[in-house]
Amino acid sequence: MSTDAVFASRDEGYREEEPPSPVTPYGAAKAAAETAVSAIDPGAAIVRTSLIVGGAGDSPRERAVHEAVADPASRAFYTDEIRSPISRDDLVAAVWEIAVSDRSGVHHVAGPESLSQYELAVLIARRDGLDPHRLAPVLRGGRPGAAVIRLECTQTQTALRTRLRGASEFLADAVTGG
Repeated sequence: MSTDAVFASRDEGYREEEPPSPVTPYGAAKAAAETAVSAIDPGAAIVRTSLIVGGAGDSPRERAVHEAVADPASRAFYTDEIRSPISRDDLVAAVWEIAVSDRSGVHHVAGPESLSQYELAVLIARRDGLDPHRLAPVLRGGRPGAAVIRLECTQTQTALRTRLRGASEFLADAVTGG
């Protein structure tokens, strides 16, 4: 398992075959791990993903939203950090499909919808019946790390039965039971 943090910020999405361009120590460590795994086992499958949101409100991201609504001064969410959130359930299903197949190499498994941290927090708050107006939006400013990372998942998605849903859909599905 790897991460979209292996890439630097840019507006267009990254394809599976593009080499990593990390800008943070975490991204560099994950890129090094990808290289090591590929060297040890060229037949290995590497899955890069993005922000993971659990279905039951129990992921760290969801807990952060609940804490921020309870105490708005405790946390703010970036409006200018754009990623491709994915449902934990979609991720698990896709990784399972890849694991039991003969597929190797890099696979991008992320949601098709690009959202800011703040937009994702608002969707989570609404799903959970919380007041999204209590969430604090902020700009990243000069903080290190990528601000816009989109994983292009078309190649992987066409090989999977699992449909990777956008956050607006899977968070709405959690409310309606879909």
